Amino acid sequence: MSEERKLAVLRAIVEDYVETREPVGSRALVERHSLGVSPATIRNDMAALEDEGYIAQPHTSAGRVPTDKGYRMFVDRLSGVKPLSTAEKRAIQTLLDGAVDLDDVVGRTVRLLAQLTRQVAVVQYPSLSRSTVRHVELVALEGTRLLVILITNTGRVEQRIVPVVGEISEQTLAGLRTRLNLAVAGRRLTDVSAVVADLPEQFGPDDRTLVRAVIVALEDSLDIEREERIVLAGTANLARSGPDFVQHIGPVLEAIEEHVVLLKLLTEMGDGAGGVGVLIGRETAHIGLQEASVVSSGYASQGEVVARLGVLGPTRMDYPNTMAAVRAVARYVSRILAS
Repeated sequence: MSEERKLAVLRAIVEDYVETREPVGSRALVERHSLGVSPATIRNDMAALEDEGYIAQPHTSAGRVPTDKGYRMFVDRLSGVKPLSTAEKRAIQTLLDGAVDLDDVVGRTVRLLAQLTRQVAVVQYPSLSRSTVRHVELVALEGTRLLVILITNTGRVEQRIVPVVGEISEQTLAGLRTRLNLAVAGRRLTDVSAVVADLPEQFGPDDRTLVRAVIVALEDSLDIEREERIVLAGTANLARSGPDFVQHIGPVLEAIEEHVVLLKLLTEMGDGAGGVGVLIGRETAHIGLQEASVVSSGYASQGEVVARLGVLGPTRMDYPNTMAAVRAVARYVSRILAS
């Protein structure tokens, strides 16, 4: 059995099983695919694939189903991540172009991924350790109040109101705004507290109380950013995955309810060919996800990956289309963050 024919037979089995949700027999392969060999040869090829652990026979059926090892070979030997259709690309652009801030981008993205793939969609908020400050704005409000606005490179905006004693001169405000941005613009959020620690000493005694209050407000905004978060959508899609998967749905639901499990998976995943990472079944190293796969890709800001997004579903998923959707959405989100 040549390596090329082995892959062709395995690919046919995976495609048929994903489409029909039924174990695949040799007769179905002969009828549905032009493999160029006799039914007897197909049976021998299937026996060889089974001996090597790429397919298995459910005890209630004469057909075969792919194993985790079989799916892995199928995914690794894809010739490339195929592009989405024009209609799918238009749908992504139409939905995401209307987003007004980072929360809206994340919310729209997770719903879109669930719709495109019919799986559970997962979007990780940009990581604190990878985010930087784009700008800090200070706005004097009516009365004795000052608005402190923190804008990150990922589009997140945090606002805090600082009470002040007496009026703030425009000269003092302008000086503080300039020195603050010189200190923190382009810095990692995790470094901000350290770089502003001596900022009050750069001002006269009368202004230091104000400067310290602004720094406290800024650090309060950073505390909000420290929380690593993910957003899910499409959990109900698991119930539509067919009877072979529904019996495993309980452990999967328990695993995804523990957001720390998904955060760990996404954080540790890398990208394979085509900029997409895939973990199949036991590769997730989590007992509740042994019958599930995760497909993910990183999205970037200023050319650096700041977080990941992806989908989770049964190992019997349409990997080519799922990988294409995940990659396309990640690239589009990166484009939005860069604008």
